[in-house]
Amino acid sequence: MELWQALVESRDHVCARYRLHPFLPVFQSRGSHLELVSFPTSLWGRIHLNWKLGGSPLIIQRKLLPTWQTRLVRMRTRTLIFDFDDAVFLRDSYHPKGFHDGRRLRRFRRMVRAADFVVAGNHYLAAEARKWRMPEDAEKVVRVIPTCIDLSRYPLQDSNKRNSDGAFRLVWIGSSSTLQGIEDKPALWKAIGQNQTGAKLRVICDRFPRFDGLEVEPRTWSSASEALHLAEADVGVSWIPDDPWSRGKCGLKVLQYMAAGLPVVANPVGVHLEMVRPHITGFLPQSESEWVEAVDWLRRHPAEAQAMGRRGREIAEKEYSIQAGAKAWNDLLGLVAMNRSQREAA
Repeated sequence: MELWQALVESRDHVCARYRLHPFLPVFQSRGSHLELVSFPTSLWGRIHLNWKLGGSPLIIQRKLLPTWQTRLVRMRTRTLIFDFDDAVFLRDSYHPKGFHDGRRLRRFRRMVRAADFVVAGNHYLAAEARKWRMPEDAEKVVRVIPTCIDLSRYPLQDSNKRNSDGAFRLVWIGSSSTLQGIEDKPALWKAIGQNQTGAKLRVICDRFPRFDGLEVEPRTWSSASEALHLAEADVGVSWIPDDPWSRGKCGLKVLQYMAAGLPVVANPVGVHLEMVRPHITGFLPQSESEWVEAVDWLRRHPAEAQAMGRRGREIAEKEYSIQAGAKAWNDLLGLVAMNRSQREAA
């Protein structure tokens, strides 16, 4: 059995959990074993790592290596795949120095050029990667595999239990690093709260905001409870800034809402435009008044809202499920095998 290794932030990091771990059986089905290895933080650990690779095929997830290490890794492995699901070539939306970072971009360019294949989490990220490959091979080398979700973990929204207290629950789920997206829109949440008597915003996170006019219902995130907390809500919401960093986001929270059978209300930025189908699975309001109107419509039309959620679940099953991702990874590993055969025959 051939050993593959994947260098990841950590084995329990969200990217490793969603983008690699579910597809271990795909590697096994092709006679390989994929081992997830936490990327060392010390300089000595990084130097030593290059000698531990031993020529194994390698996946590097998100990490932008310095020139010396990129060259050593490329020399030590016969197959290199770079997987990324954020605009790692930029600084984030809230960085005081702004988006552009010459060092990040140079490292990203070197990594993309060094890799045999590049796996991007969405089309925006893929387009950036293709800029740094020769035009004749860019489409073949750079593949889009979206973040996928295990739908078996998500019970469908329970219409009988969710309103037992008469509340109308919006829900937001995410990490504290992305919470600033909704924290920056206090007027929006206040307007929704003033328009909707009994509305609550359930926040599933490790810290919680406060908004005038709209009650925040805190739920501490855990992998064991997140799906149940989503299923008790009425509408999933997402708001991200309209900027280059945010256009690289891969929409995990929206996928989780869809998996739970929730209609989605999100602003029309980045991957939201691909995932949310207006008037079919939810709404893409832009102005504050459009947001208020969308939430109000969903509350006044519960049957139609539930149907939207069911259609979202169907799209998730077709396009973003573990099964869909497994097919994409299987196709990619087929290309890897073909490339090897061609190199050996040359």
